[in-house]
Amino acid sequence: MVRAAALPAVGAPLEIAEIDLPDPGPGQVRIRLAAAGVCHSDLSLSNGTMRVPVPAVLGHEGAGTVVSVGEGVTHVAPGDPVILNWAPSCGTCHACTLGEVWLCANALNGAADVYAHRASDGSDLHPGLNVAAFAEETVVAASCVLPLPEGIPLTDAALLGCAVLTGYGAIHHSAQVREGETVAVFGVGGVGLSTLQSARIAGATTIVAVDVSPEKEELARAAGATDYVVASENTAREIRTLTGKQGVDVAVECVGRAVTIRTAWESTRRGGRTTVVGIGGKDQQVTFNALELFHWGRTLSGCVYGNSDPAKDVPVLAEHVRAGRLDLGSLVTERIALDGIPGAFENMVAGKGGRALVIF
Repeated sequence: MVRAAALPAVGAPLEIAEIDLPDPGPGQVRIRLAAAGVCHSDLSLSNGTMRVPVPAVLGHEGAGTVVSVGEGVTHVAPGDPVILNWAPSCGTCHACTLGEVWLCANALNGAADVYAHRASDGSDLHPGLNVAAFAEETVVAASCVLPLPEGIPLTDAALLGCAVLTGYGAIHHSAQVREGETVAVFGVGGVGLSTLQSARIAGATTIVAVDVSPEKEELARAAGATDYVVASENTAREIRTLTGKQGVDVAVECVGRAVTIRTAWESTRRGGRTTVVGIGGKDQQVTFNALELFHWGRTLSGCVYGNSDPAKDVPVLAEHVRAGRLDLGSLVTERIALDGIPGAFENMVAGKGGRALVIF
């Protein structure tokens, strides 16, 4: 039996349950989790902002050790430390053939599968975003498993599976921040902290962190922020003041709210880039008038999974970790057990802390 945090229905509280996992079939891998990050996307799945089949075991940011492999799996073996990749590319859809693997049309097909059953009644369980990391063990497609590079602590490595790939990719792939540029990051959670560290790695000079909570200033500055702004109706004006009245070259929005996206846009200089990482609901409508689009000449872009290719980017991130440029542990503000996930959700809603990490 394996303990897991199951979502019985959209909007329902998570339940700690025992589940039956099958042995891995052809092309599958069974993994014993060491740690799983609690991401805002998990909260969005639980409340229906994003949709997946339920009942489900959520959790998509994880790392662990291979227990066993199915027929045909050769890139990992029992005992190997690995990272979970919740959005594996198929390699054949239109986006994949263009090299845009983060937009793979088939990446989430596995979420519709039945991967396990409740031990109590035999009812079906789906694997959330493919990998069902809120469990002591999981069985996933081999394409969802990446070997962990040497020299990376296994528990902290879980953060590479979503928060760090997203934040790093937002800076290096989507916004393509250059040395000497100025950056503003809206939202100082796990992804925002990763984005701040990545902006520092890219050589940004002024790095402004923005959040509703004054208590997050120390976290933000430790991650690389040179300035901290408590969000208000004057945020864009404050950021322009900090940048010679020009605005930043790049603004990265990690919240997913219309007002924050709009403020990030207004904080960007003429000709600058605004990248939206945050996942908002359909009710979050952002409006622009035609004249300002012409006049400001800014670029506004969405950013999925950091526009990253995990197979290529994880080794790069690992090198930053080994060199001391990227500090995974500093992203974690709370280490919890499975039954602590609902409390971590509450903290996210309240805007508290960075990343909560489930330790198994």
